[in-house]
Amino acid sequence: MSIDSIIEGAINSHSLVVSLAGLIAYGIVIAILIFAFSYFFGWFERKLIAKSQYRHGPTYVGKYGILQNFADLVKLLAKEIIIPENANKVLISLAPVVLVALNVFIIFLIPFSPTLQASNLGLGLLLIFVILGFTPIILFIIGFSSGNKFSDISAQRSVLMLISYELPMIIVVATLALFTGSYSINGIIAAQARLPFAILMPIGFFVFFVAMLAELERPPFDTREADSELIAGWLTDLSAPYYALALLLDYTRMLLGGLLIAILFLGGWDGPFLPAPLWLLIKAFLVAVFITIIRITTMRMRVDKILKFGWIWLMPLALLNLVITFFLFL
Repeated sequence: MSIDSIIEGAINSHSLVVSLAGLIAYGIVIAILIFAFSYFFGWFERKLIAKSQYRHGPTYVGKYGILQNFADLVKLLAKEIIIPENANKVLISLAPVVLVALNVFIIFLIPFSPTLQASNLGLGLLLIFVILGFTPIILFIIGFSSGNKFSDISAQRSVLMLISYELPMIIVVATLALFTGSYSINGIIAAQARLPFAILMPIGFFVFFVAMLAELERPPFDTREADSELIAGWLTDLSAPYYALALLLDYTRMLLGGLLIAILFLGGWDGPFLPAPLWLLIKAFLVAVFITIIRITTMRMRVDKILKFGWIWLMPLALLNLVITFFLFL
């Protein structure tokens, strides 16, 4: 069901109700998917990290510790919301909620199959990355409005990293649109019918993957939450209920990153035997597992090293990928 069909259905009130009902049902499915992924992948990540460090991980609450995340959630939500006196109470209260809502909305815009999608916008990919570009800005607002010097430094790092990694990522996305002749997600997936872009454009895939790690604040690019330097960065002054919201945001962004990488470079929902949405989710899950393995095996980079890496390596590689694509394929 597309947005266009909803607009056309406005002529007939009955069809508009049906369209809205379908849109609401689709939104409920997306919400269930986000909560399920956040819960079970959060448990899986804790077990995987523990296994690599010769620990057991969650074990006591539920079989194999599967209910530990639920116990932690109840504990966090039961605590009092405390806002520091020096903080801007409006901004620090609303900004985390807006950040979660924006990321959920992006997933809502992502098609899971040729038929299972809320919209088929011609500029859908461009819209997604425009909204995604607000994430560092909102993180800056949270850190700056808290009145805490550690959160303030984290906010400044958000702005510094915004240009250094998002500009190469946008260049790679523009290269994909140039190659396919469209900013439509459906069109980009259809262009990978023979070979995924990860094989056709390995340089672009590398640049996008590394930039997405920085976007997700995943090691080695988690300098905004550097516990050895900034306590918890922009999360330092958030109370327990907001911290639970931040954990939901973390895994929502992980799901979003996996979906975008799978769609743009791994063929999207294309695959034999299994239903199309399942193929897309499997690819996104494997990407998330690989990101977790990187978290386990790498150390945090200094912020100056990240900036140099973005400008000296990612930017030239993104431009090289653009030039190679233009001369070889266009």
